Amino acid sequence: MACLLMFVTLLHLITLAMLFIGTMEKSWWVWDGMENSDLWYNCRFDNFTGAWLCASSKKTEWLQTVQVLMVLSVVFSSISFLVFLGQLCTMSKGRLFCVTGLCQVFAGLMAFSAALIYTLHLKEILQDSRELTSGHFGYCFILTWVCVPLLLCSGVIYVCLCKKE
Repeated sequence: MACLLMFVTLLHLITLAMLFIGTMEKSWWVWDGMENSDLWYNCRFDNFTGAWLCASSKKTEWLQTVQVLMVLSVVFSSISFLVFLGQLCTMSKGRLFCVTGLCQVFAGLMAFSAALIYTLHLKEILQDSRELTSGHFGYCFILTWVCVPLLLCSGVIYVCLCKKE
């Protein structure tokens, strides 16, 4: 039981970190390694100064939807972890971690929706940007897709996990 509890806790912390990185880092779409776009900024590397120059992304309905869903995913996963710690300390034995699991499943569904919308509406999200054929998805986008099944699996594990002494 202790090993399973440590595994689930570690999995939860890893997925929470992955969600946070996927939401905040600057690599959802990349052009030639010198320009990238994320949920918040479009950045270009300046060879003269050796620094990244960033400007706010143009707000579209689809981009704002993806932003909201990713932030909600981080919030649900954070709440899930706090509820898990609270339940671990206060819940009587034999009870299930249902609230924790449902929050984690909601976090997974939010991240799935955000990544799917970004995939399907990329042209509208990156409007007035360079040609899409010369770019590719960045590691934050891929990290979000990897995080989705991990969130859903950990949510199911929490729902099935019964507290023992």
